[in-house]
Amino acid sequence: QVHPVESGGGLVQAGGSLRLSCVASGNGFSRNSMGWYRQPPGKEREFVAGIFFDGRPKYADSVKGRFTISRDNGKNTVFLQMNDLKPEDTAVYYCNAGGSFSSGRYFPNARSWGQGTQVTVSS
Repeated sequence: QVHPVESGGGLVQAGGSLRLSCVASGNGFSRNSMGWYRQPPGKEREFVAGIFFDGRPKYADSVKGRFTISRDNGKNTVFLQMNDLKPEDTAVYYCNAGGSFSSGRYFPNARSWGQGTQVTVSS
């Protein structure tokens, strides 16, 4: 079982950038697909980006061209580089480990969520 821990959130102005990190302890990181979800205030958790074990990425339409997901298997870490941030990107961002892909999106493993990191984008 892989246990994710997120970091890197904060307050940023619209148009700015942030880089989130997710360190996943436990065995088997390199064999796991990983994903980022977010939960805006008052809304349900939604898919942001996912990455296959071999590094292939998938993105939600709302973040394509602005966000980049990557992984470093040697450090058991997955990253989310967020550029050109918008106020609507404000949310708690969660890392997930060991989910699966279907129809171009990552479906989470319900037993492997991080605690979340807050991203706030001011206008």
